[in-house]
Amino acid sequence: MAKRKRLSPPRLDMFSAAPAEQAQVTGARVPIAQMAGDAAVAAAFGEVQAELQAAQREGRMVLSLPLGAIVEDHLIRDRLACDAEAQQALQDSLRQRGQQTPVEVTDLGDGRYGLISGWRRLRALRTLLDETGETERFGSVLALVRLPRDRPAAYVAMVEENEIRADLSFYERARIVAQAVHAGVYDSEKAALQGLFASASFSKRSKIKSFLPLVAALDGALRYPGQIPERLGLALSRALTEDPGVASELTAQLAAAPERDAAGERALLEAALRPAPAKTAAPEAVPAVALSLPGGVRLKGGAGRIALDGEGVTEALIADLAEWLRQR
Repeated sequence: MAKRKRLSPPRLDMFSAAPAEQAQVTGARVPIAQMAGDAAVAAAFGEVQAELQAAQREGRMVLSLPLGAIVEDHLIRDRLACDAEAQQALQDSLRQRGQQTPVEVTDLGDGRYGLISGWRRLRALRTLLDETGETERFGSVLALVRLPRDRPAAYVAMVEENEIRADLSFYERARIVAQAVHAGVYDSEKAALQGLFASASFSKRSKIKSFLPLVAALDGALRYPGQIPERLGLALSRALTEDPGVASELTAQLAAAPERDAAGERALLEAALRPAPAKTAAPEAVPAVALSLPGGVRLKGGAGRIALDGEGVTEALIADLAEWLRQR
C-alpha cells in the first residue's frame, strides 16, 4: 500500500502577496497562464484608459464642469442680446428637465475652460443658480471639450451652432465678421466671411457683407441693433456708403434720445432715410407800379392787385377795360 504524503496547511499571507512574491514564498514559479492573464488585464485597462482620454480629447465624452470654471468671454460673442421670452422658456426647460444638450468648451489649462458654443444655456444655468441657490442642480454644466485646430475653427463652431439653433440677425452676423478681423482671427473681411459662413449661400454672404458699413458706422451707438430688419439695414448701409456725413448725423440723433426703446430707435433710423421736403421757391416780387396816363387816369399796381383812379376813370372806360379783359 502506497504511503500517504502529509500535507501542511497553507500560510495565511500567501494569497495577499503578488504573483512574484508568491513565487518567492512558495518557491514555485508563477504559472504562464496567470502571467498572460495579468498582462491581458493590464493591456485592456490601458486600452480603456487611452480610449477614455481620446474620447475626452476629441469631444466625445460629456463632462460635468463647475460653472465657475467656464470663461464666458473666451471668444467675442456673435449674439448681442437674448430674446427675453425665449430665454425664459429655456430656463423653464432647464428647471423641469435639466440640461439635455451639452455646451462646447476648450481646455484652457489650470481647470479653466473657454466657452465656444452654448452661451444661452450657460446664462440660463447661472440665472437659475442665482435664483435658487441649488448648487447640486444648477452649479455645473454638461460640456463637450473640443480642441479646435486654431482660433478661426473655434469661431466657426460658435457661428454654426447659433445658425442651427437660433437664427442671428444680419447685423449680428456682420458684427462678428468685423470683430473677428479686428481681433486678428482673420486678415480681411472677405476671409472672415468665407471662413465663418462657408456653409451659407452666396446671397446670404452678400447680405452680411452689405451690413458691414452699418456696423462700422453705428456699432456702439445703436441700442437694439439686432432688431433692425433686413430691408432697413440694407437701406441704411447704402445711405452711409453714399454719404459719409449720414453717420455723424445719426450718431448725434441717437445720442440725443437716450431713453428710446426698440420701436423708437427703429423710427429714428427710418426717418433718417426719408428725403427732405423740397423747398418751394418764393414767388418773384412784382415791383409796384404808379403811372399817370393820358386823360386824367392814374394807375397803381403790384403783385395781385391793380387800381385805377382819377377824373378819367369813367363808366365808359371801365366798360371798355372789361371788354378788353374778356377778349384776352
